[in-house]
Amino acid sequence: MIVAFPLLFGALAEKFSARPVLAACLVAAVSACAAPPPPATPHDPDEAKNRDVHAFNLALDKALVRPTANAYGSILPAPVQEGVANFAENLDLPGDVANGILQARPHFALQNTTRFLLNTTLGIGGLFDPAGALGLHAKKTDFGETLHVWGVGEGAYMELPGLGPSTGRDTMGTIVDIVLNPVSKLVPAPESHVATVAKVGSKLGDRDRYSETLDSVLYDSADSYAQARLLYLQNRRFELGQTAAGGEDAFLDPYEDPYGQ
Repeated sequence: MIVAFPLLFGALAEKFSARPVLAACLVAAVSACAAPPPPATPHDPDEAKNRDVHAFNLALDKALVRPTANAYGSILPAPVQEGVANFAENLDLPGDVANGILQARPHFALQNTTRFLLNTTLGIGGLFDPAGALGLHAKKTDFGETLHVWGVGEGAYMELPGLGPSTGRDTMGTIVDIVLNPVSKLVPAPESHVATVAKVGSKLGDRDRYSETLDSVLYDSADSYAQARLLYLQNRRFELGQTAAGGEDAFLDPYEDPYGQ
């Protein structure tokens, strides 16, 4: 949410082989049941350490991410930024398909597959979005949501260096999504590096596009750590259907994709 640099997670991902990750997935699948409801107050037993990481992320954002994002937004025309965002989103669709299948949501998997095929062919590798024009929008998901569907609880709140707010469950999901990403497995280097560059560019575009909102949270809040934690947990629980739309805990996502993806 605050800082998202996939490159910073590469070294961590290399330490995990597919075999133990798949084993963990099977264990979770065997114990599949409804996920326990989230706690009424944030479960943050490592708050002191998380605040240290938050301070590091703030310094990183102020010194590097925000100025780079501002330059990215100023230099590249909006249509080029949209093309980069479309391309990066298209690369995530195979992973979304896999998670849709694991979540027993074949309609999501089918829609994402159709979208990927249309945008990869007619959309010139995903630079354009003809599928969106036909009403076939992405059903975004991740392995953190898959774990939720399988009954895994939210776990403790965490803030990750360079990646920002997360939970124990979502951190495991992020690792699995990176390690088992179909694109990284099928596309050889150096072509695979293009995907990484596109995703970083997309994140920089998001940081620039929502600069006013993010700056208000990070730099204008009395307690930016508590504010970021609250917003992340509210938004994530809303995504997972744990809070009702329009209810007391519902949260309007300020980071919603302006292109409707």
